[in-house]
Amino acid sequence: MIPAKPLPSFLTQRFEGWKATTFAENKHWYKRLAVEGQRPRVMVISCCDSRVHVTSIFGAEQGEFFIHRNIASLVPPYQPDGEQHGTSAAVEYAVTALQITNLIIMGHSRCGGVRGCYDMCSGNAPELEEKSSFVGRWMDLLRPGFEALEDGDEATRVDALEKEAVKVSLRNLMTFPFVAERVDDGRLSLHGLWNDIAEGELHGYNAANDRFVKV
Repeated sequence: MIPAKPLPSFLTQRFEGWKATTFAENKHWYKRLAVEGQRPRVMVISCCDSRVHVTSIFGAEQGEFFIHRNIASLVPPYQPDGEQHGTSAAVEYAVTALQITNLIIMGHSRCGGVRGCYDMCSGNAPELEEKSSFVGRWMDLLRPGFEALEDGDEATRVDALEKEAVKVSLRNLMTFPFVAERVDDGRLSLHGLWNDIAEGELHGYNAANDRFVKV
């Protein structure tokens, strides 16, 4: 038996409020989306962190962005081994089926996943080294970023690792043949962003000088 329970009342009430207002006022738009399907131009890979609200930041409506969320906004390298790869599947579908023209990697400040990777690589989180740790094995993707960090105080290095996570994902995206092909011929543009939650800022990665600059 599947142990699924009814929604808690506060979620039911929020849904009813949405149905009576937002949906009711835009009913024809929702029906059009359902019938015609989605045609997003942008894919965003962002963190699962509940503080990162991509559609709010960009003022996007339903149907505009194809969004995939995972721990620390990471993209693994291309690995066609016949196994199950959620993030890679999302990238493949967005690029080859939806034919998006822009793909954004969005990291953010105070990322718990990045902090976990920093602690793990520093030897301070042995539980993440266990093979049974899904988070730890996922954050192994960021080890190259940790190894690239310059010396400095811990806070500065953790902040830098958040940005390295964006760069690692951008590099890994280019290992996907269908991504690299479209980037090379101009059909697809890759973008790296870092969101400072407390200040409400976006910093974009400039590959020419290997720096993040305020948008």
